[in-house]
Amino acid sequence: MDLETLLNAMTPEVYSRISTAVEIGKWPDGTPLTQEQRDSAMQAVMLYQSRHNTDAAHMTVEVGGEIKFKSKAELKRDFAGEGGEDTAQVDEIARFGHEQL
Repeated sequence: MDLETLLNAMTPEVYSRISTAVEIGKWPDGTPLTQEQRDSAMQAVMLYQSRHNTDAAHMTVEVGGEIKFKSKAELKRDFAGEGGEDTAQVDEIARFGHEQL
């Protein structure tokens, strides 16, 4: 199978299953990936992302094949937008000194 045929046949559902398999090292049925399968699956995920990933997360391959690294500020803005909260109104993490514990 050539590259174009593979990418054209890969649906978002197939991409999701392959991506999850690469992340956890197992296929959905629990069978472990061999190193060869993991390498091939990772390449397929990166190729799919290079064609379809218009909203690249931190450290992914975006459309055009460029690796996208989001800054801390971009990630904060993205996460604040998901919950509908404004970053200025988000409570900070509680911090304690050793003498307070």
